[in-house]
This record gives sequence, structure tokens and C-alpha cells, in this order.
Amino acid sequence: MNSAVLVANEIRKSYGHGSSRFDALKGVSLRILEGESIAIVGKSGSGKSTLMHLLALLDDPDGGQILVEGSDAKTLSAREINRLRNQDFGFVFQQFFLTPNATVLDNVVLPLKIAGVGPKERNARGMAALEQLELADKAKSKAINLSGGQKQRVVIARALVNNPKVIFADEPTGNLDTATGAVVEDILFALNKEKGITLIIVTHDIELAARCDRRFFIRDGVEETTTNVEGVTS
Repeated sequence: MNSAVLVANEIRKSYGHGSSRFDALKGVSLRILEGESIAIVGKSGSGKSTLMHLLALLDDPDGGQILVEGSDAKTLSAREINRLRNQDFGFVFQQFFLTPNATVLDNVVLPLKIAGVGPKERNARGMAALEQLELADKAKSKAINLSGGQKQRVVIARALVNNPKVIFADEPTGNLDTATGAVVEDILFALNKEKGITLIIVTHDIELAARCDRRFFIRDGVEETTTNVEGVTS
């Protein structure tokens, strides 16, 4: 049986104070197993992106506990958290967050540069990631000159360049047309099945969510239901 890579226990998160306070999460628990694909599903404002940000250690919960491979995130040093985010976690967002006038290769190798990897090795690993995504011919092109689908593949290459254990994908096809979105989906699920990368997708797209091993439905900051690939509710 696969072990848990991430566990959330009764986590809570609020924004604002007094009459303007908004409770984004109201005690959510979730266990994510190594190598599975899971969709966190909900409408805008449901708390799904907040949950992903907390699981990815991009923010701290106000209450509850997050475990990373059994270790309480609160006990991790800033250096350990930065290493996790830079090496073990990969991120794919619908906004791309590419540097427009930098080359595709420079965008892809940014995590390696942050990690202190030398130019020769990081360029070799960056090119390997681009070849995997069939973008090697675009390595010297500026990111601003790419199509939406190409930009998203660059983002995936950047997420892969450090051989992550987990990929967080927040509405990864939200800015893409249907055909291009399907290609991006196929790439992400191939990485999950072939490389064993744990895939956590935040989406409101039920069809995308249906491709995952498990679906975690959230509404108004609380869990609604969790269903597996056969549609069994737990």
C-alpha cells in the first residue's frame, strides 16, 4: 500500500478581520497517497485553491496540521521548506508565470538556478525536460512568442526539471482551448502513470476531475464528498 505523501488534519484558514473576515477553510482533512492523482473540485470561492496553497507550503494554516511524508510542517526549518518547494514540488498554474522576454530554456531552468546548480548541468537538464515536452526547438525562443499551449508545456517542463515527487496543478487548462487543454491533460496524466509523480489538480472542470484516481469535493470551506475512480463515495 502506498504511503501518504501529504496529510491535512482539520486545517483552517481565514482572511481579514471583524466584519470583513472570510473563513476560506473550516476544518478540512485530506490524505494524499504517493503516486495517486487527485482532483480538488469546487466552485470559485470554495476554498480549493487555498487548500492547495497550504498543502504546497506556500502559506500557513491558522489551525490544524499538515504532514509532509509524516513530518509536521510546523517543525520544518525555512531551508527545509524552500528545498521541498524547489526540489520535491512542481507547480503548474493557468497564469503560466513565465518571464516574457527570457528564453524558453531560461524559464525552464529557473528552479535549478535557484538551487545553485551550475550552468552546464542546468542547461542539460533543461533541454532534457524540453525534449520530453517536444519543445526543444523552442529553447532559444522568447516565452512571449509562444502560443498558450506551448507556454503551458514550458510551465510543465519547468515543473519537471527537478524531478519532483508531487506536481500541483491549479486550473492547468483554464486558459486553453479544448483541444490544447486535452493535450496538456494527457501530458500530466502520463507523468503520473509513467513516472509515479503524485498529481494534485485544483479544478472546477468535472471532466478533468473525472480522469483522476480520486475526487475531493469542497464547498464553502468544508469537504462535501470524496469519490474514487469507480465513483464510490467515502
